[in-house]
Amino acid sequence: MSKHLTLTTRTTPAGAVIALTGDLDYHTAPDVTAALPGLDLRPGRQLVLDLGGLTFCDSSGLTVLIAARNHALAAHASIALVAVPDRVSNTFRIVGLDQVFPTHPTVQAAEAAWRLTSE
Repeated sequence: MSKHLTLTTRTTPAGAVIALTGDLDYHTAPDVTAALPGLDLRPGRQLVLDLGGLTFCDSSGLTVLIAARNHALAAHASIALVAVPDRVSNTFRIVGLDQVFPTHPTVQAAEAAWRLTSE
């Protein structure tokens, strides 16, 4: 049974940040998908997904992360994941998503990397 998922958004100079806390699964993935069109994604900016609070992520969660990537790329923005829990990181490696998503330990580190590539 799914636990609650809390989704918070904010904006940094680099772009939008979505922080996820709880379970990202079949029941909660639609909440993340529904939030994507409301983000202020601009060309050259970055969408950051902070996964530090995730307690679980199933295949529906992986699918919504790919949807977020596609949404960012369609807006000519980049995407980065931060604070990826070990269990999710292991799954990423198994399915090859570690080659698709840049990851950073913190939102600040993702923003610093974005600054280096945008200069």
